[in-house]
Amino acid sequence: MSVDLLRSIVWTDYRLAVLFGVLCPLGLMAWAIYKKAKPITHLLVIYWRVASLLAISVYLAIGQSPLSFIAGFAALLLIPVSLWLWVDLNEEIEDRRGLLKLMFNAWRWAMTLYCAIAAVLQVPYLQCAGSKAASSAPQCQVWLEPALLFKSMFHAGTRAEKLGFLAIMALVFYGLYLGYFLIFKLTKQGRSATGF
Repeated sequence: MSVDLLRSIVWTDYRLAVLFGVLCPLGLMAWAIYKKAKPITHLLVIYWRVASLLAISVYLAIGQSPLSFIAGFAALLLIPVSLWLWVDLNEEIEDRRGLLKLMFNAWRWAMTLYCAIAAVLQVPYLQCAGSKAASSAPQCQVWLEPALLFKSMFHAGTRAEKLGFLAIMALVFYGLYLGYFLIFKLTKQGRSATGF
């Protein structure tokens, strides 16, 4: 694949990520809080916890860390799981009626489809996570361009190395929380979101 075609695909991917991963769930969260739709609000809180890995991957990319490729790919796998895993929340949402439920379910399916397509698209570029040398290849650098634009817009005066270090620390905390959740919470409560 040519670098120009890949660049077009990558930028489309980032635009879709902002639309489906940030703007839509923010709007749905505000709507659910306003409507006092507790199961939808609860599921969106879980979504934001899991999706924070995407934000971490952006900051890892700013720091030119090869881990950004793995973190971004892992987020694409974990997000659909977080949206569909919870039996109790799914039942409560199914019992609801109205436009909010329809829009929430439409977003949930769209987000799942986006994550599946984006994950398949990123599989060939997981080799970029092999080392700094591998991630400096032109095709790998294309995947980092949107994160670097984000840095120039929101963190122009901050060194990329500092942001990368903070992202690594955030990734460590994320990994510890995920491990705690998998070992203690999930094994104890199963697919019930009660108590999270």
